[in-house]
Amino acid sequence: MDGRAAAEREVVGAVGQEEVTGPPASPFPARRRVADRVFRGVLLFNTALTVFWIYLLVTGAHSSVFPNYRVDLPAIARVASGILVFYVLWGFVWYGIKALLLRRWVGFSADERRQAFSSRMHEPFEVADFTSRYPERRIRIADMIGRRGRFITLGAAGFYYLYLTLESQPSANFATLFLADNLFDALATGWIFLGFYYGNGRLAAAFYGPQSRIMDGVLARANCLLISTLWTGFKFVMVPIGAALATLFPPAQFAVLFALIWGSYIVVDTLAEVGGSMFGRQRIRVWGIGDVNRKSIAGTVTGLVAGLVFCVGLVASQGLPAPWYALAVVIPISCTLLELCSPRGTDDFTMATGNALLCLGFGLLMQ
Repeated sequence: MDGRAAAEREVVGAVGQEEVTGPPASPFPARRRVADRVFRGVLLFNTALTVFWIYLLVTGAHSSVFPNYRVDLPAIARVASGILVFYVLWGFVWYGIKALLLRRWVGFSADERRQAFSSRMHEPFEVADFTSRYPERRIRIADMIGRRGRFITLGAAGFYYLYLTLESQPSANFATLFLADNLFDALATGWIFLGFYYGNGRLAAAFYGPQSRIMDGVLARANCLLISTLWTGFKFVMVPIGAALATLFPPAQFAVLFALIWGSYIVVDTLAEVGGSMFGRQRIRVWGIGDVNRKSIAGTVTGLVAGLVFCVGLVASQGLPAPWYALAVVIPISCTLLELCSPRGTDDFTMATGNALLCLGFGLLMQ
């Protein structure tokens, strides 16, 4: 039992070499057990959330957390169209782009691409087998393009639209605009991701393929599932924080706060991975859900600099007083540290929560 526990700790720990050329730190069965545990944990969470939602539907109870609990035709149509566009159609687009990169630029064979887009949990999948035949940097860049291309394109467009909307029409729920207002959205997508978790078909590849890193090995889908589940949990965290922020700041500053919470997180997280994949040497060991957990100084610095430029530029463009510049410096530093130190698969949650709490603390100090 001690040997098994040690092996599983290696799974969520770091691989300490610059290139993964030797044998893996732990066997396939240990990594598969970790993936299964993530699945069971998320299954339990989604089941509890579903029971809670059904209770609200049956009792007709009203809650300040999620005000819309009706399952009517407009709600079903909205959720279905969102899943169809973002997860299916947009997923197939980036599935195709990543497959093309793996074929033409990295050099993967047809069977290797099949393995890369599979669940990787039905047969051994060793990252070292790929990095011994192909340049690790090219694999990382293909991973980055598939993951960031899928999410940052629509995410950045959505952020910019909501920011402009808040500038012209300030809303008290500005802190939760990036989160679905209906629990039905979270439940539907959560059950779909659970349903495709072990699947190897093309539809499963559209949902998981573009953002499932090859460098995460057997735990790639576990990493994705954990991120999406924590995103759902963040909806509950942001409701009380957002309500408090709305009482501390005037409506004219809602758009800036929204950008500092969400924009800085998007910029730092994205540029850290872009910089680390393209320029960095992956020497920093980190914990997390992935077969290979390493980050680079170049990626960390890239994210920090981009975050500083974004936040300081935002405050300057709004003509805000000097104390806001301190907040504009602290937030990207916090984002960078949380992105670096949080276990992989959890940093989206910790970064966004940290940003919101820093804005809340700033508001309290300014009273």
